[in-house]
Amino acid sequence: MAEALPLARLGIRREQDLPLHLPIRYEDETRIVPIARVRPGETVQVEGEVARTEIVPRPRRMLVVALRDDAGDRIDLRFFNFWGSQLKQFGSGRRVRAQGEARGGLFGLELVHPRWRLVDPGEPLPDRLTPVYSTVSGIGQARIRAAVLGALRKLAWPETVPADVVRRLGLPPAADALRALHQPEPGVALEALQERATPEWRRVIFDELLAQQLSLKRARAARASLAAPALGSGTAVGRLLGALPFRLTGAQQRAWAEVAADLARAQPMNRLLQGDVGSGKTVIAALAAAQAIGSGWQAAMMAPTELLAEQHWRKLAPWMKAVGARVAWLSGSLRESEKKAVRAAVAAGEVDLLVGTHALIEDTVAFARLGLAIVDEQHRFGVAQRLALRAKLDTAAAGGLLPHQLMMSATPIPRTLAMSYYADLDVSVIDELPPGRTPVVTKLVSEARRDEVIDRLRAAAAAGRQVYWVCPLIEESESLDLQTAIDTHERLSRELAPIRVGLVHGRMPPADKQAVMDGFVRGEVQVLVATTVIEVGVDVPNASLMIIEHAERFGLAQLHQLRGRVGRGTTESFCVLMYRNPLSATARERLRTMYETTDGFEIARRDLMQRGPGELLGARQSGQMLLRFADLERDSELVAVARETADQMLREDPAAVDAHLERWLGGREEFLKA
Repeated sequence: MAEALPLARLGIRREQDLPLHLPIRYEDETRIVPIARVRPGETVQVEGEVARTEIVPRPRRMLVVALRDDAGDRIDLRFFNFWGSQLKQFGSGRRVRAQGEARGGLFGLELVHPRWRLVDPGEPLPDRLTPVYSTVSGIGQARIRAAVLGALRKLAWPETVPADVVRRLGLPPAADALRALHQPEPGVALEALQERATPEWRRVIFDELLAQQLSLKRARAARASLAAPALGSGTAVGRLLGALPFRLTGAQQRAWAEVAADLARAQPMNRLLQGDVGSGKTVIAALAAAQAIGSGWQAAMMAPTELLAEQHWRKLAPWMKAVGARVAWLSGSLRESEKKAVRAAVAAGEVDLLVGTHALIEDTVAFARLGLAIVDEQHRFGVAQRLALRAKLDTAAAGGLLPHQLMMSATPIPRTLAMSYYADLDVSVIDELPPGRTPVVTKLVSEARRDEVIDRLRAAAAAGRQVYWVCPLIEESESLDLQTAIDTHERLSRELAPIRVGLVHGRMPPADKQAVMDGFVRGEVQVLVATTVIEVGVDVPNASLMIIEHAERFGLAQLHQLRGRVGRGTTESFCVLMYRNPLSATARERLRTMYETTDGFEIARRDLMQRGPGELLGARQSGQMLLRFADLERDSELVAVARETADQMLREDPAAVDAHLERWLGGREEFLKA
């Protein structure tokens, strides 16, 4: 490909990638609308002769082209960004075809920054919709269209999907589908194409889902051929269970049985443990670590924030004493001498469980015998970071063994997402809260009622309860008119005196932050003003009121995590979502969801619909593309068929599997395996 280098910026590295660079939308250039029939708000294409061209200096410099059609009616083309050469192009009498959204201006109808081109009198209109492609600077639509059409003329696209599946789904041949999407037939409905609701789009979507399933299932099969240390339970797990101050719930027992069975096998575990906020995932991680340590191996637990990592360390250290385990923690904020001492102890095998942040995956960290890697809040890490922890075992020194991996998430994964992205993972679900947890009552309150909220806070503190007040920023922002945590802390300290109000945020020195948190845990601090550093890992049963300021600025998953900080004791708990009007439609929908349900799986399903899979999975951080065409909510039935078809092809036609994956992934399978 002569244009390989610039097109690579679009993900087009091979000629066979061009047919899969499908249009992002279509324009209807098949008809001209007489200017007399144009109505404001309509997207139209008009044609006429230039009657006048002028540069207007005020209110801002702009180019205005008056266009008059054959009936003598006029419309203005208005350009705020233009070049001097355009004055010559729009010479008087030149014929112009322009397309855009019409609006009513001071002097009549106008198109602002329309798409336009010069045409000859009587030049025929296209007979089909015009495709518009995603592009990057320096690569125009004409260039991409030429490259795609050139590839389509040479297109050899043998079928890879079993014929019986194609017939059952009523799909067209793959090559025909691609040609029809790049060059729609005359009369095809624009709306159906835009909504990806045609049989041709359905074929492309199915083929993409099938490629994903084939890759993930092949990754699972490959993993089954790898070796890992078989971690027998020994007595360590029993000692830990006996030392815990509570009994496992039925859901925890079920999840632990699944994890324990995986660890005992000589193949690497690759399991996702998901459960709602407060369901008790940490104890399963502790049991898994005990099983590894009792078998003579080390365990590592990585968390996304220093606050959460330190909370885990403080919670796990007393538990692990029951099995005689040596626990250490490592974070970027430790003094260099402290980090050096921890790294040396880990490398010498003198630390059994290392808890920490991203510091665990630095090059200077080496484990003597890493048998288990645990990643908490896995969606908060990028793919490369998750893989880096697993790579901390020197496989050559360990006889080719890989560590087991347990990933945990309090952001429940909707079923269609799990089917689609976790086909190479085993998934355990803790769907039961520990006894004594009370449902949290959620209230939506306008910022105009702030004084009422403060009165409610004062009453809760007077009754001996503790309160969180969460703010989205820690200092003034010129672009966002939001109340900051620092200002809120100062104001509440004045208004609530003598009630003690604490403050934590991400830029505080770790020692100061921990001192405030310790005071809150002990009950000495009654009101904790915080940023989202308290989103995960904070467990104070006496806290029964959560106030989230500017709740409209938070995502669904974040709101659900924050709400999970209360309701951990026996007292009825409340979460107040304080918002500022006017609300966008998306923000209104998020707040309505939080008001209507506390079910983490339902919240995750709605979050998937709003945000897409990349953010839920942490894949955005990898910089890679996920599904380009499929929509997991809309196309859930095809996900199930793709799973079945992948199993069939892997059994019956390995050559077709290779061809399908080469076509769709072109050597980029490694991303999906993470």
